Amino acid sequence: LRSVLITSVLNLERLELDLFRCAAGRHHWVPATQRLFGGQIVGQALVAAARAVSRDEQVHSLHCYFVRTGDPKVPVLYEVERTRTGKSFSVRSVKAIQHGKPIFTCQASFQLSQESPVKHQFTMPTVPPPEELLTQEELIQKFLQNPNLAERYRKHLNKIQAEDVPIDIKPVNPPDIFSSEPQEPKQLFWVRARGYIGETDMKVHCCVAAYISDYAFLGTALLPHRQYHIKFMVSLDHSMWFHAPFRADHWMLYECESPWAGGCRALVQGRLWRRDGVLAVTCAQEGVIRVEQRPNQSKL
Repeated sequence: LRSVLITSVLNLERLELDLFRCAAGRHHWVPATQRLFGGQIVGQALVAAARAVSRDEQVHSLHCYFVRTGDPKVPVLYEVERTRTGKSFSVRSVKAIQHGKPIFTCQASFQLSQESPVKHQFTMPTVPPPEELLTQEELIQKFLQNPNLAERYRKHLNKIQAEDVPIDIKPVNPPDIFSSEPQEPKQLFWVRARGYIGETDMKVHCCVAAYISDYAFLGTALLPHRQYHIKFMVSLDHSMWFHAPFRADHWMLYECESPWAGGCRALVQGRLWRRDGVLAVTCAQEGVIRVEQRPNQSKL
């Protein structure tokens, strides 16, 4: 089956040459906060920007700011400005609008293919292949089979299980969801879009990767602070750099880490690796995290 990310979520209606709309109800999945998922807005903005460049130009970077909460009950308008069209690079600015106000701004830069002898990259972490790991759904099912599981945890897990996120996820070292013990602010998981996308313009796979990149990303910064109850968590900005071709419907390793948190903000960085060890995408994000001042009692 074709990925719902292609057939619906990232399928924008063109209203004018550089004006696009995502109809309300095309979200497929809305987080428990009842705000529009940030990755969806980033992915849709990149779709709009990509439609304003030639087919030969490929996105190499994007930089975004979330300025207002997205409302899933109304359409989103995406207004594209052709900031610059050069011989090698083109820049497109995108503004997402709801209720007459911008909720999100983005600048995306595109490049015509160029070869260079200057090349290097980090080494991909050594991890078990996805075939040897359980999906997030299978891990939750394993917890639910425990007859001694407290009812409040059972309800929480059933709620997560009912969410129809259009991404397949296989954590490499899944954290104990019932423990409040601090952990290193790093996580690794295999990710891919659900459904088939196939060989197509690379910009399509980049738009899907933009959607995927925001899922569970900021949560990396919470791992050392699991004793606190989270009151509020939202993305402030999101940046991506695209390095090499990839298939978003094939397994990629998402390596996430948070080098810093403070002042009710946290920074996270991520790398998406192809299975053959090629670094495909680098991501960075800062978000607001507010917690209850008093730590919770241990859940154990």
